[in-house]
Amino acid sequence: MAVIGNLRHRPARRLSQLYVGLALYGVSMALMIRSGLGLDPWDVFHQGLAGQTGLSFGTVTIAVGALVLLLWIPLRQRPGLGTVSNVVVIGLVVDGTLAVLPAGGPLPVRIGLLVAGIVLNGAATGLYLGARLGPGPRDGLMTGYVARRPGRSVRLVRTVIEVTVLALGWLLGGTVGVGTVAYALAIGPLAQVFIPLFAVAPRPEPAVSTPEPAVCAAGPADRETEAA
Repeated sequence: MAVIGNLRHRPARRLSQLYVGLALYGVSMALMIRSGLGLDPWDVFHQGLAGQTGLSFGTVTIAVGALVLLLWIPLRQRPGLGTVSNVVVIGLVVDGTLAVLPAGGPLPVRIGLLVAGIVLNGAATGLYLGARLGPGPRDGLMTGYVARRPGRSVRLVRTVIEVTVLALGWLLGGTVGVGTVAYALAIGPLAQVFIPLFAVAPRPEPAVSTPEPAVCAAGPADRETEAA
């Protein structure tokens, strides 16, 4: 019901922005994969799992997203439409893009794929978060944990989570390289640019009118009392 209620405010703009953002996010992941120069921490983990299990990258992304979403339950986090869509749409799009995007190529081409993937990832993040329909399962895990532990730093919690999945992904055979470092350095500034750019303004609160105090005209008796 909360999601339905939220959608009453500019639904066409927000839904289209959400799904365009999620689709572009999947494309950005595929560009970085095809560059072969390194992935962001979670995708290093996804790639490592995909290599170990024989499943497609997108299938692993969906499965991990669903498992992370289950971790929201003890944190008492409520997923939005954007959260659930994030789990499914990105995985489908990344597999579809990988199916048509060839691998390899000369180094300048691979660098171009990496740069395009990182910039597109920042824009896609701004689009789907700016729709205000719920964060991705991984971001929600971080913010939910911090909300339950008010003394913890968001930056510290995020760093611990991402270093952990990066290390696990590397041990599983995921690609760590210059792209991993470039993503870590660039995604914060890019998100800072794109999130405000695409943010949908919240529904304005209805104005609450304060009744004016009643003013009664003084009668003759009142005037006589005042004069006394």
